[in-house]
Amino acid sequence: MKEKIIIFDTTLRDGEQSLSNSLTCKEKLKIAILLENMGVDIIEAGFPISSPEDFQSVKLISQTIKNSKICSLARCLYKDIDIAAKAMKYCLQDSFRIHLFIGTSNLHIKHKLKKNFDDILDMSIKSVIRARKYTNDIEFSCEDAGRTEIENLCIIIENVIKNGATTINIPDTVGYTVPLEFSKIVKEILNKVPNIDKAILSVHCHNDLGMATGNAITAIQCGARQIEGTIGGIGERAGNTALEEVIMTIKTRKDILNFYTNINFKDIYKTSKKISNICNLEISSNKPIIGSNAFSHSSGIHQDGVLKNKKNYEIISPESIGSKKKNFNLTSRSGRAAIKFYMKDMGYSEKTYDLNILYKKFIKLADQNGRVFKYDLEALAFLKNSYEENKYYELVYLKICTLYNSGNKIIIKLKCGNKVKKESVSNTSNLIFTIFDLIKRISKIEMKLKKIILKSKTNRSRIVNLVNLSVIYNNTNFHSKKITSDYMKSYILSLIIVLNSIRKYKIVRKKLHNV
Repeated sequence: MKEKIIIFDTTLRDGEQSLSNSLTCKEKLKIAILLENMGVDIIEAGFPISSPEDFQSVKLISQTIKNSKICSLARCLYKDIDIAAKAMKYCLQDSFRIHLFIGTSNLHIKHKLKKNFDDILDMSIKSVIRARKYTNDIEFSCEDAGRTEIENLCIIIENVIKNGATTINIPDTVGYTVPLEFSKIVKEILNKVPNIDKAILSVHCHNDLGMATGNAITAIQCGARQIEGTIGGIGERAGNTALEEVIMTIKTRKDILNFYTNINFKDIYKTSKKISNICNLEISSNKPIIGSNAFSHSSGIHQDGVLKNKKNYEIISPESIGSKKKNFNLTSRSGRAAIKFYMKDMGYSEKTYDLNILYKKFIKLADQNGRVFKYDLEALAFLKNSYEENKYYELVYLKICTLYNSGNKIIIKLKCGNKVKKESVSNTSNLIFTIFDLIKRISKIEMKLKKIILKSKTNRSRIVNLVNLSVIYNNTNFHSKKITSDYMKSYILSLIIVLNSIRKYKIVRKKLHNV
């Protein structure tokens, strides 16, 4: 029979500690609702003693969330415990959780807390007894457990359980342990603590050595039944256990992991994206499960293998986490199989184009641009002078003047075929959208700016500016990027690349419609 793994999310507490700006009460509530909808069992809403804002956030979340249990962090100090309980006083759940923690390693006891082991044991017991005045759900964390002597760890755990702790958390606070070592700690606790069966064993792993998910999975194989972590793995330093990784590992490797969670898998991608937006954190493209490249294939060998059987190179489907079906990245490493797939996906049979000729054109464009899109393939397949069409729109003149207390003055001249057209505007403060509107006016193409990424970096004495943008025209996404020493020039040149792509797209549509 499968055993349940409790998912404990600390995005609002440990995760927020890594953000450049604190989240507002409303932002924290939005995240809590997302976590509740995803099926998270326990939401650690904050550390109420740390600030009045954190207290109010915990209070608001406690009064709103119905289906996930609310938890607050507290040091082993009476004032922390009392404030945590006060913040959750009007919790909608039957009970709330108080999460107590104290350093248990010799390093923490001696150098951080300036105490001895007996003092720590006494504080731990008294704090659990104090917390029991407010709730029967008490979690106790032995901070820096990964570097705590096992005998001391077992003594503290036995005593806090004896006095009412119901969940024992073993944190690898600085991400120091490796899976074999961490599994030994979990096993020894289960074997040496006589009353361990009276509590749930939990783990909270950090990712300083990249071991967080590995340690978490090893722990549940050894007997832990609660995993603590954050969405996307955000948190102090290198971050926490990424909950989506643990959840999908349990689901994917059910052949060896006889466990289940209450998570709504199809909400994982949506929840991760929304939380990253609220936290203003970009998800790394190669992030497992939720990264933009997690289900992408660029190698021709991989693309061919996936077309024959997805399982050749995909152990998880994007649909299973609520993400859209991912197609291949068309690059110079792609083969003919990927091109055939894309052309067929767009509705073209092999009789309508010459694959060999198309492939040669494709390789030339891929070497030039890096990545090729579906609309590029159409142009290569059905336009004789596809490369020449890239020069229909060209930048002739650009002037941007910043006027003190009067915004900016912009003048743009574009070559449109055989004509040069000019547009200008004064007293504008929003350069990005103003330039976009001027380009639309000149080209008379009704497009929408979907996404723009601006990146600048210094290279010795030179500044390099990359603009990567996405534009929507006729329900189709058009992409471009450009690098120059001036980011506004990079931006406009990127827009011109898009304009030429849209023009070719329109010509192909008209040509095929007439046929």
